[in-house]
Amino acid sequence: MSAIAYSYDRRSLERAGSMTYRNYRAMSRHWILVVTGGLEAVLMLLAFGFGVGSLVGTIELPDGRELDYVAFVAPAILATSAMMGVIFETSINIFAKLKWMKVYDGIFNTPLRPWDIALGEAMWAMVRGSIYIVMFVLTMAAFGLITSWWAILAIPACLVVAWAFIGVGFVLATLFRGWPDFDWMAALVFSMFLFSGTFVPVEDYPAILQGVVYALPLYHGIEVVRGISLGMLSPWLLVNVLYLLVIGFVGLYVAQRRITRKMYS
Repeated sequence: MSAIAYSYDRRSLERAGSMTYRNYRAMSRHWILVVTGGLEAVLMLLAFGFGVGSLVGTIELPDGRELDYVAFVAPAILATSAMMGVIFETSINIFAKLKWMKVYDGIFNTPLRPWDIALGEAMWAMVRGSIYIVMFVLTMAAFGLITSWWAILAIPACLVVAWAFIGVGFVLATLFRGWPDFDWMAALVFSMFLFSGTFVPVEDYPAILQGVVYALPLYHGIEVVRGISLGMLSPWLLVNVLYLLVIGFVGLYVAQRRITRKMYS
């Protein structure tokens, strides 16, 4: 990397950091919203994992192994928590800032450019998502659901999941025209939560539905987090990670291009 490129990258990161710090200051008096967001995943674990799990007992995996149902569901809810923590932050909040609050109109009068804003918002969403992830991992540990040191790697795995949905949420924020558009986004997110292999192995679905599920980013996130949490490692996990990284980078690139078009048109 040349000295000029290094200097540019450093300045870009500093500008993005100022955007992240702006969001931190704005939310510092509303920290209860962040904490309650993390509690949602914990409640889902209690309801679906321990509630339904007490009725199901164990579940048979496609390779024939049997696993306690709550241990099967918990990593999936962890991946879902990573998704929830960032997709609403980068879709609803950025839509409001862009269309109604006109936050970026003022910011564009500073040295910050669209990429700096996109990166700064992504960094803030990652911070918020990390809080949810850590809260859930601590809950899993408290209930004895972490049985392997490999589970520590579930935290960076969840950050990869969060990265992918930051890109998705960003693009949706620039595409939506009004609040009713968020209804179908909520329906899509809920459908992914139900059918991405959260509660049963995807192999139990009809073949035609499996093809749809394999395209969903949450499916790949669950595969990564579950595989690492349970120590079920395979080369396919690298494919899942690559899929999520590509979605995040493409989403962020498209979003900053669309923000540029909206602000300078």
